[in-house]
Amino acid sequence: MIQTQLYIDGQWQSPIDNGTRAIVSPADESVIAQAAEATRADARLAIAAARKAFDGPWRQTTIRDRAKLLNNIAELIDRDAGKLAHLESLNTGKTLTESRTDMGDIAATFRYFAGLVASESGAVNEAPHHVISRTLREPVGVCGLITPWNYPLLQAAWKIAPALGAGNTVVIKPSNLTPLTTHHFTQLVAELDLPPGVFNLVTGGAEVGAELAESLDVDLVSFTGGAYAGESIMKAATGNFKRIGLELGGKNPNIVFADADLDAAVDYALNAAFFHAGQVCSAGSRLMVEDSIYDAFIGRLAERLPRIVIGNGFHGETQMGPVQSAQQHEKILGMVQAGIAEGARLVHGGKRPAGDVYKKGYWLEPTLLADVTAEMKIAKEEIFGPVITAERFRSEEEALRAANDTPYGLAAAVWTRDLDKANRMSRALRFGTVWVNDYHPYFPEAPWGGYKASGIGRELARIGLDEYTELKHSYINLAPKAMGWFGA
Repeated sequence: MIQTQLYIDGQWQSPIDNGTRAIVSPADESVIAQAAEATRADARLAIAAARKAFDGPWRQTTIRDRAKLLNNIAELIDRDAGKLAHLESLNTGKTLTESRTDMGDIAATFRYFAGLVASESGAVNEAPHHVISRTLREPVGVCGLITPWNYPLLQAAWKIAPALGAGNTVVIKPSNLTPLTTHHFTQLVAELDLPPGVFNLVTGGAEVGAELAESLDVDLVSFTGGAYAGESIMKAATGNFKRIGLELGGKNPNIVFADADLDAAVDYALNAAFFHAGQVCSAGSRLMVEDSIYDAFIGRLAERLPRIVIGNGFHGETQMGPVQSAQQHEKILGMVQAGIAEGARLVHGGKRPAGDVYKKGYWLEPTLLADVTAEMKIAKEEIFGPVITAERFRSEEEALRAANDTPYGLAAAVWTRDLDKANRMSRALRFGTVWVNDYHPYFPEAPWGGYKASGIGRELARIGLDEYTELKHSYINLAPKAMGWFGA
């Protein structure tokens, strides 16, 4: 049985009230860990430690020191990649193949930001010969980082690497459903020679996140998760007008035109929707297919869906694992039934798979709902599970109008051989990422985030580092002289 603790001010410790939470395997509902359950009081201790470290020795670290730190973290992730991948699959239910890929991406994220930090120098502005005018980027201060349950360590890396690289101190709160890889990551950080309080881990529920958002000693809060929680954090952050970064999910259209490479488009429609059982903020769950190929496309999907291998993520043949929690399982089933009630046609799935092996755990068949219309609830609301909803469209204008008719704006994809059409659609779609003839790729060098209700700010890329800095104009007059203007 795994036991986790909090990490505050350079020390492992139990919560003040010794609270714990049982962590359950999504594959069989067995208890796999007892995680420390922090309270507001524990969060305040972590914030105070981070504040003291930021106002103290950490401010003296150099760019080279911080770049070296990020590279050292990447090396430790590479060293423990097998252990981290095992914990990630155990805790989330995703396949071990996916978790191993995540660990490589996490190490790459730290190395990317290490290189970016190492190139920092500020800018010298044009000024009179007796003046030194510089534009500087300085750390924001204490950063509260709140991460989701679907990609616990990857999403943490997207925040931790730029936060530490920019010279901030950190208090991180992983989801109370999936804290195991973040806990092991903290063990790796504890191996390094960091001043106490630079990095702090508090595992717990909503009250811990609320304390990070409300605290006047936290200068920035970055949150990835649901829109309701994001709204609460945004409101709480107004107490000291702290900087906020929010990544709140999406309802992502995957648009297939009749002139697309249909073999590739069918294959990627499955990849877009069923990686990690569809529990991906950018999942292409909203399939939109041009009318002339719609029936054939649905038919080809229907042929492949029964062949998807559902099973334990540690089994080599498994292609899709369970969803993460009982609450998510019930929500997805409810949305499928609501879609059928609205008039959608169930082509495949929509239930727990048959067989004794699936009686325990949060299993769902890959599901396809056809003949969905843009007005239906399932075409507008994020399902966050292994479900594709399929809509028809008859023209480029209709596809564009329907795709943009959503409160979200995270990601979209377009499938066509017509590069002019691809460019028009890519420019007109109001989403933070638009893929053409592909789905899901991302790079540390490219920004990630969305329009509208998909959030505020961007992660990754140059702007992902800038989010954790404040701009300062430094003006030094080397030869001051009296002006003689007032009362001379």
